[in-house]
Amino acid sequence: MLITLLNIVLPVLLVAALGYGFGRWSGRTAEMGFINHANVMVFCPALIFSALLHSPVDLLQGWPLIVAGVLIFVLPGVFLWLLPSPGGLPRAAVIVPGMFRNTGNLGIPLMMLAYGKEHMGAIVLLFVISNTLFFSLGLALLSHGGRRWEWMINPNFLAAVLGIVLAPWVQHLPRFLVTAVDMTGDIAIPLMLFGLGVRLSQDRITRLALAFRINVLYLLVSLATLPVVLWLLPLTPDWKRLVVLSLMLPPAVLNYLMTEQYDVQPETVANVVLLGNLMSVLVIPAVVWATLVWI
Repeated sequence: MLITLLNIVLPVLLVAALGYGFGRWSGRTAEMGFINHANVMVFCPALIFSALLHSPVDLLQGWPLIVAGVLIFVLPGVFLWLLPSPGGLPRAAVIVPGMFRNTGNLGIPLMMLAYGKEHMGAIVLLFVISNTLFFSLGLALLSHGGRRWEWMINPNFLAAVLGIVLAPWVQHLPRFLVTAVDMTGDIAIPLMLFGLGVRLSQDRITRLALAFRINVLYLLVSLATLPVVLWLLPLTPDWKRLVVLSLMLPPAVLNYLMTEQYDVQPETVANVVLLGNLMSVLVIPAVVWATLVWI
């Protein structure tokens, strides 16, 4: 089991560490803005389209996973709303990072390595749900009600719709086109991890105690959400593993980028995101082990 766990976690950590080392000691200013934008706008949509094309999800039979995918992002936000805000921070600065976790940079490669590439359809479906909710509900919270319809033009959402619609006719699509999309999507995962490492190399944790308290709060809220979702819905064992790991991932880097754009305590959120991703080095192996042994 130890070897299996290392084979799952170490590739993810090594690629992120490569990005961290290159960003820290390359001798040049790390400017990942354009590359990250290309990943979000081109490579990730290609990955989503390709995964849903080759591993289609039956929306009628897969409704429990879809509902679970919504609940694991919404319920933590509800719980956090009911609790006092740590450090007197604005509620949006605490709630949004606690709702939207790193289902892209860490979640997709981890789940693929841990549970098999045959589940890529379900894996990217959870990512699309997270992405859609972030660019609707998340931005509405950060902007106090504005930009709630931005998800409708999000390329990841559009790629998911296109992949689901075209999946039954995949054999009739031009082979060269499918291959080109597959190759483009293959860029996304290693680039996500490398970019995460570069991002971590650029920031420093300044409010350690507060960031630690908030990340512990996120883990406790996620643990409180788990039994509700697992008890409420008829999830298969494979889906349960995906849901559990999704809930225990650290906050997404996107939280920092958007709180900076809307000026909602970006420095504090950056500390929370950075420490959360560092803490995941210890949390994630334990969660993966638990899902493989107990589910």
